[in-house]
Amino acid sequence: MIQGKNDMYEIKEEKLSAKEYIDFLKRTDLGSQYPKERFNERIGRLLENVNVSLAARNEEGCLIGVLLGLTDFAYWLYVTDLGVDRTCVRQGVGTSLMKTALSLAGGEKNIAVYLVANENAIPFYETLGMEKADDVMRYSHIEWTEFTVK
Repeated sequence: MIQGKNDMYEIKEEKLSAKEYIDFLKRTDLGSQYPKERFNERIGRLLENVNVSLAARNEEGCLIGVLLGLTDFAYWLYVTDLGVDRTCVRQGVGTSLMKTALSLAGGEKNIAVYLVANENAIPFYETLGMEKADDVMRYSHIEWTEFTVK
């Protein structure tokens, strides 16, 4: 168990089901980062294919934090999702998830971390020592209808 500021929680590698992850999205600010088009199908594919899948669970086994990412275990970790249940923010869960993922991918001396941050989350990432990057390119021609998972 890893001791958070207020609650006890455990972080471990775990593949999540689409049902559990969608329920989790409803309790976080991550629920508005995905397009509406083929949402359920694509979430299932995401969960099947990420090679970093970390779950933080409280003592009752409830999912309180998630980090999903892609890595080559040599140079890069791209964090696709990092979220914490709204009732558990500011308890060190997100920081612990990021540190665990970085260690799992190869450690801070070997791995550069990239992600797309929600504007409201930028202060959190800055406290981790992350900086805004100017060298990221994007190619996107997909339909993207904004919605929030409810």
